[in-house]
Amino acid sequence: MDQLQVFITRTDESVPMPTYAKVGDAGADLATRVDVTLSPGERALVPTGISIALPQGYVALVHPRSGLAIKSGISLVNSPGTIDSGYRGEISCILINHDLHETVTFKKGDRIAQLVIQKVEVAEFIEQQELPNSQRGSDGFGSTGTS
Repeated sequence: MDQLQVFITRTDESVPMPTYAKVGDAGADLATRVDVTLSPGERALVPTGISIALPQGYVALVHPRSGLAIKSGISLVNSPGTIDSGYRGEISCILINHDLHETVTFKKGDRIAQLVIQKVEVAEFIEQQELPNSQRGSDGFGSTGTS
């Protein structure tokens, strides 16, 4: 199976490269390049020390790590974060501590998020006076039932 090649640079060679923990994982782990402490309710922009060059037609999505979410209440404010193919700057993650009581500390090199690479479809938006009918129509939140 051919693998997509993504070029990467590191601002700090001691920061680990993104890695897939297990064969078949969709997300590659991202680590912090700095020590950071988050008090309850606090958020911070946390740099990863890496920049990537995605081929046109792809996007990198930054997702929270489920283990951090359940164990420490850590998530991403803008989940998923979007890294467009043309962006060449350092990837940073906006972490938030949702825990009501515990402060959380990350040391340089700790895993903080996951990077998922996906193909992107570019849409042509065509304005219409009316949209075609559908079964759901304009019904909003909760309209599909509770089961």
